[in-house]
Amino acid sequence: MAGDIVPIELGLTDGNLFTLWAPRWREGEDEWEAFLGLDEDLYGFDSVAALAAFVRTDDDNDLADHPQWETVKKLQAEELIPDDKHSYDLIGVPELAAEDPRGEVIAELENALEITRIIGEVCDLTPVTKFFTANQILSAVTVGTDNFRGREGVDLWVRIGRLIAKHWDDVIDALDEVVSTPDVDAEALTIAEDELDAAASAEDEDEPEFDPVDPLDDDADDETDEDSDDDDSDDDDSDDEEEDDFWSQVGIDPIRIYTDEGEFLTLRCYLRDEPVFLGAKGNIYGFSSERALTRYLAENNDHALGKVSTYDEVQSMANGGELEYDVLEENVYALPGLTEDLLDGPRAVDGRQLDLAVELLTDAADFAGIDTVDEALGKTTPLGWLVDYAINPDPDRLAPSGPYDNESEAWRALVNDFEERLIRRG
Repeated sequence: MAGDIVPIELGLTDGNLFTLWAPRWREGEDEWEAFLGLDEDLYGFDSVAALAAFVRTDDDNDLADHPQWETVKKLQAEELIPDDKHSYDLIGVPELAAEDPRGEVIAELENALEITRIIGEVCDLTPVTKFFTANQILSAVTVGTDNFRGREGVDLWVRIGRLIAKHWDDVIDALDEVVSTPDVDAEALTIAEDELDAAASAEDEDEPEFDPVDPLDDDADDETDEDSDDDDSDDDDSDDEEEDDFWSQVGIDPIRIYTDEGEFLTLRCYLRDEPVFLGAKGNIYGFSSERALTRYLAENNDHALGKVSTYDEVQSMANGGELEYDVLEENVYALPGLTEDLLDGPRAVDGRQLDLAVELLTDAADFAGIDTVDEALGKTTPLGWLVDYAINPDPDRLAPSGPYDNESEAWRALVNDFEERLIRRG
C-alpha cells in the first residue's frame, strides 16, 4: 500500500514554515522518502494558504511522482493544517532539553530530533547527519522515561542537554540553508485564504454560546450552584442521577465491542487525553459476560487500569458484587460489515458506525503505542479520504471515486490488527 503525504510545521530561524513530508513508501523494489522541494531545496511556506496554493499549481517538485500527489492536490486548504503531532519547534529544542525529563518533554524532544534526522538524511545535510551519527546517546530519548530514572538517568539527560546546547546552532544553520520559498500563484493563494477563512467561520459558529465550566474552579462551582436553584425539579433529578453514577465518578467507562468473533465487554478511561484500556502491553482484555468481567476485576490489578488512582474503588465494588455495566450508546462499537460497505463507496457506509469504529481503532493503536492507524487514515491517503468523506459528507468537497478495493482491504488490515490485540479473557 502506498504511503501518506503529511503536512508538517517546522519552527526555524525565520519563523514557522509549512511543508509536506512523505514518510517511507515503496515502489516496486525501491523505497523512498521525501519532502516537498526540488533537487537540493526543501520548500517551506509562511502560511497554510501559500502551501495549498503551491501544491495545487505546481508539479515540478520531488513529490509530484508520489502515489498520493494527485489526492493531495484536491484537498481543501484546511486539510493541510498540520496536527499537533506534526508541528515541530526546532528552534526550541535546546530549551526543551534543558527541562526536567518528564514524559511529555521526552516525547516532544524525540519527535523533534527524529524529524531533524530525517531531513538531514533526505536532504544530505552533513552537519545534521554527523550530529546524529557521532552522538549515539541521543537514541536514549526513544524509549520514554525509563532511561532517565535515578542518578545515572539524570546524568544521561544532562549530557544530552549539554550536547544539544553545544551543537544545535550548527544543525539549525544547515536546516535554514536548505529551506527556500518558491513563488506562489496569486489567484490560487486568494482561493486558499478564502477557504481557510470560511472554515474558521464555520468552526466559530459551532462554538457553544455559553462559557464552559471549569470543574476545578471553585467560583464556577458557586455559580453553577446558584444557577441550579433556577432549574426545575426534573433537571435536579437528572443531575442527581448523573452524580450518583459510579462510572462517572471513577472516570472509567464500560465499552462494548462487536467483532466477527462475537461480543466483548471491557473498560477504558482517558488520562491526560491518552486512552487506557483494561489490558496490558498494547493488548485489550475483552469479556463475554458481565459476570466474567466482574470476577476478573475483583481478582486482578496487574494491568494498565490497575495504575489508575480510582481502580481501588472499582475493585472494591467488584469484590462486593455491586458493579453494573450500563454501556452508553457512544461507547458501543460495531466493526462487522464496514469492510464490505466501504467496498461499495462512501454512500453505502453508516457514518456514525464508521466514526465510532475509527475512534476505537485510533484509541487502541494509541494504547499500543503504534502509528499504523494514524498513518493509514491520514487525509491524504485513499482510505483516509474515503473514511473522512463517509463520516463528513460535503457536497462542496470533491468526492472520492471508485473502485474502492484497495481502501476496503486497507481498512480490513486495520481491523485485523486490532482484533489480534483484542484478547478474550472470559
